Amino acid sequence: MTVYFITRHPGAIAWATQQDIKVDLQITHLDINNIQPGDTVIGSLPVNLAAEICQRGAAYVHLVLNVPEYWRGKELTAEQMIECGACLEGYALKKLDGV
Repeated sequence: MTVYFITRHPGAIAWATQQDIKVDLQITHLDINNIQPGDTVIGSLPVNLAAEICQRGAAYVHLVLNVPEYWRGKELTAEQMIECGACLEGYALKKLDGV
């Protein structure tokens, strides 16, 4: 069972370290084919990938941020992430058929 942290942002990596979040592998891009039942994937991923993670029997934990408009599109520091209320929330997602 592997814990992945998917991010390319140095501030997010620093934030996770400050929060003592234990990960086995921090990567910038998820290869969904590597995800196995029992794994945990942490990140801010598109909903279709998050649903596929869940379908594969892994857990998806979303990195939630309430980013003000003036910080959108900018690299945030760990401190700015804290100001944005950064936290982790687990989700169970399922793709709906016939939509």
